[in-house]
Amino acid sequence: MSREPVQLRLLVVDDEPDNCEFLSMLLSREGFAVETLTDPTAVLARMREVTFHLVVLDMMMPVMDGATLLAAIRKEDSDVAVVVATGHPSVETAVASLRGQASDYVRKPVEPEAFLAAIRGALARKGLSQDPEAVLHRAIGEAIREARQAQSLTLKQLARRAGLSSSLISQIERAESSASISSLFRIASALNLRMGQLFERAG
Repeated sequence: MSREPVQLRLLVVDDEPDNCEFLSMLLSREGFAVETLTDPTAVLARMREVTFHLVVLDMMMPVMDGATLLAAIRKEDSDVAVVVATGHPSVETAVASLRGQASDYVRKPVEPEAFLAAIRGALARKGLSQDPEAVLHRAIGEAIREARQAQSLTLKQLARRAGLSSSLISQIERAESSASISSLFRIASALNLRMGQLFERAG
């Protein structure tokens, strides 16, 4: 019997709605289930209701600062992964992060790749990994997008070559759709790639 993949749930805590929306979009695209809270005083109650595997925590918030919230989280849950984000790095925030056993510390505004690497690293250190199927879809999508861009092809041009719709190829590139073997073969052929090259990233 195959083991059901773990649904990794992440909580983003930031008093700025725009930051919550951006980080939620970034993480959701990677296959995570994401919730956001702009009110730090609501975090502990929500964590008692829902199991989160990781918390992204802004350090500079009114009402309750990140260091205080991190300490409170640790009293409730000593194991949950926490990635601290701050637009104002300082010795104080670094020390508070260490005391609160934060998994990682990133600067705002976040650089997407570095931020995602911090998230994956924090989860990996807890022995957690994403749904392997979601990882595979994302790897295939990235391989297709990079090959298309390397050949200076638009989605429409690749779609014409492959005999598929632009919207389907776009969904495959964004890992929003599971492609059939037939579709992948047509895309690989249109890009002059071997099928195996689409899977190399996930190896």
